[in-house]
Amino acid sequence: MSGVNPDSSPRITRRHFLVGAGAAAAGLALYSGEIARHELDLVPRTLAISNLPSAFNGFRIAQISDIHLDEFTEPFFLERVVRHVNALAADMVVLTGDFVTHGSLTFMNGQSAAHRCAEILSTLTCPLRFACLGNHDVAVSAPLVINALTSNGIPVLVDEHVPIERNGSRFWLAGVNDPGTTNPRLDLAVPPQPDGPVILMAHEPDYANTVRKHPRGQLVDVMLSGHTHGGQIRLPFLGALVLPPMGRIYAEGLFHLGNMQLYVNRGIGAVGIPFRLNCPPEITIFTLQSA
Repeated sequence: MSGVNPDSSPRITRRHFLVGAGAAAAGLALYSGEIARHELDLVPRTLAISNLPSAFNGFRIAQISDIHLDEFTEPFFLERVVRHVNALAADMVVLTGDFVTHGSLTFMNGQSAAHRCAEILSTLTCPLRFACLGNHDVAVSAPLVINALTSNGIPVLVDEHVPIERNGSRFWLAGVNDPGTTNPRLDLAVPPQPDGPVILMAHEPDYANTVRKHPRGQLVDVMLSGHTHGGQIRLPFLGALVLPPMGRIYAEGLFHLGNMQLYVNRGIGAVGIPFRLNCPPEITIFTLQSA
């Protein structure tokens, strides 16, 4: 009599399970380390600002953050990022900190990494290019990073501001020293009586709560930050697995905090582990408009 022998049915042994799990883990590591880590996400955002002069309606700002050359961010990847930003033909480019990685174990030390990063960024074709410092920049050497950037045509705003002018109107771009490793002077970074909107660069996004409590902070219309990397690894239903100090309240994206808008860029680099998952590197392109 024909029939099915129960003993002949396929069985998943412990060995088969371990081999399958290992293969799945290896595949996920390959995807998150080599594919997802290099998948650029171009994020368009509109920033509606109540006191924006009409001359700046449609003004476009590109933001890059957290490059971290070169521990896990290869020079070729930063070069690709620059090509994408150049293709956007933005009116201004802002770079919101962490150009290098403190404690990097790769072949470039902090000094050579800072200069190589700045050399690549010098190929940005937009004439208006400004930067602020991040915690890794300060930990490596703030003077070193500042010198590398400024000598390549990228001013670094450290508790200071500059006017951005067009057709007789202006807004103010401000930058603070790194809030995570120093004590920024917001009273120096933000002009006392600005005759136009104020856009503030500050590396750590949770500093926004300090800004809002400061008397001069009431003058800030927009704050642009990075630092969090969006968590680097984000799991369904759980979100970011790990967020850094001063980046745990505002992890990524746009927030409306009273009269101030905060945007947190996911950055293009990685720290700690060379992986990104459900959290691609980001170039943001903002378009300003009157509210």
